[in-house]
Amino acid sequence: MFKKDLTPSPKQKLKSSIQRQLRNSLLAGYPLLAPYIDEVLPKKASLCQVKLPDRASLYVLDTPGSPPLFYQHENGAPLLPHLKLVHRFPRAFPTIRIDRGAIRFVLSGATLMAPGLTSPGGRLPEPRDGQEEGVDGEGHWSRELKKGEPVVIMAEGKEEACAVGVLVAGTEEVKKNGKGPVVEDAHFLGDGLWKLTLD
Repeated sequence: MFKKDLTPSPKQKLKSSIQRQLRNSLLAGYPLLAPYIDEVLPKKASLCQVKLPDRASLYVLDTPGSPPLFYQHENGAPLLPHLKLVHRFPRAFPTIRIDRGAIRFVLSGATLMAPGLTSPGGRLPEPRDGQEEGVDGEGHWSRELKKGEPVVIMAEGKEEACAVGVLVAGTEEVKKNGKGPVVEDAHFLGDGLWKLTLD
């Protein structure tokens, strides 16, 4: 979606009621973000919206040099974390992992296909009985993810996330079928959204 360089519109300050709605949406969509929410969206800070092409919006604090926080494709779509936020709070978001062979495809904006996740080196969530939602010491996400849910894409042998997107197939289905698209139109390292400068 953001393969080309972007030209943002000017920042627009959001009303406090909209800021509260966004904060509540983030906490509902990303429960593991709760311990960091005051750092991500301080209560006294002003949040701005930056309109992007294709009816997308980017949210950023109204502070000089503040990194982008979240983006949304259109009203009603899930709020997705910007990769810079994911790099700050990697354990706050649901993750899957691609194998080494899929990295170059994901970083060129290609659709993430199931074999990159089901082959050795790839990883899908591994639910464990009695374990709360979250990430264990080895970085395994502990709950199956459903179609339409946001997901962070990690890469074999890398510490930082390489992409963020929305699942077009649930993780249980991907394990069962082992083929087909999994994430389309992801925001990835080096794309227009990553390179976007707002100052």
